[in-house]
Amino acid sequence: MWSLAPASKRPRRRAWSGPSISGMLTTPLPKRRFRPLSEIDLRSIAERLDQLVRLIERAVPAVPSPPDFAAADAFVWHPDGSRFQPVARVNRVDLSLLKGIDRLRDILLENTERFAAGLPANNVLLWGARGMGKSSLIKAVHADVNRGKDGASPLKLIEIHREEIESLPELMVLVRDAPHRFILFCDDLSFDADDTSYKSLKAALEGGIEGRPDNVIFYATSNRRHLLPRDMMENERSTAISPSEAVEEKVSLSDRFGLWLGFHKCSQDDYLAMVRGYVDRYGLQVGEEQLRREALEWATTRGARSGRVAWQFIQDLAGRLGSRLDDGSGPA
Repeated sequence: MWSLAPASKRPRRRAWSGPSISGMLTTPLPKRRFRPLSEIDLRSIAERLDQLVRLIERAVPAVPSPPDFAAADAFVWHPDGSRFQPVARVNRVDLSLLKGIDRLRDILLENTERFAAGLPANNVLLWGARGMGKSSLIKAVHADVNRGKDGASPLKLIEIHREEIESLPELMVLVRDAPHRFILFCDDLSFDADDTSYKSLKAALEGGIEGRPDNVIFYATSNRRHLLPRDMMENERSTAISPSEAVEEKVSLSDRFGLWLGFHKCSQDDYLAMVRGYVDRYGLQVGEEQLRREALEWATTRGARSGRVAWQFIQDLAGRLGSRLDDGSGPA
């Protein structure tokens, strides 16, 4: 059992021999001598501060300014910096100059007018033969609908390049709350065997958790109906555990487009009607028989008849006649 030692035998505490606390508080600190800063020192400090600012700017990018959609009716999307570049003058033709695609023109025009009016409308895939006016029709319909809106807020056309499809969700976030309606336009949309960005497109069009914004519709052109090469789909069929499911995932991309508009090679009469439409539009002075003979010869040497071939012939004809095509329009 423990017991306390008598008080007389306990060790005494050693008394504090240092300065008192009050003395410590009242004793002034020793003065330090500071070397005055020279111009070299100030320059060195400024350079280091500049370096620090640059490092901070890299780590925390500047907040982009809100897009000014009132600057133009058409824009090109640039993911770097989240920029919408205004297009002051769109390269397009008048809707009346697009021949041989009357039914397709009417369907796309009606769908676009419904969308501009705030009514339900479908995403559209324009696919088929090259040079038959797929992208020209989209741009012409956009201009035609805007002309008939009686001063209301115009419909905006935003072009997104094929290589930047993965940034489509970011683009939709930026336009979701804007007081305009937008056609997102991608020309020559297709995907290669090793390309997985089509999954971003699927999610952005219909499959994402937020879905497609009500003020956005997507129009795309392609030479392929299913946007993917046939050998890619066949390879999926032969190597997958469940071939039908693998192919179904690829084909389901096209299913995100409610309207499929197929463009086919035009007849000789349609080709000549395209040529005659351009001649009348630009007032080119040429005889009917000469025009027919030269237009057919031009198509034969090109091995194709299409709106693009007709426009290329008109450019050649106007150059030989010394005439100008001043408005800069033409099929894209």
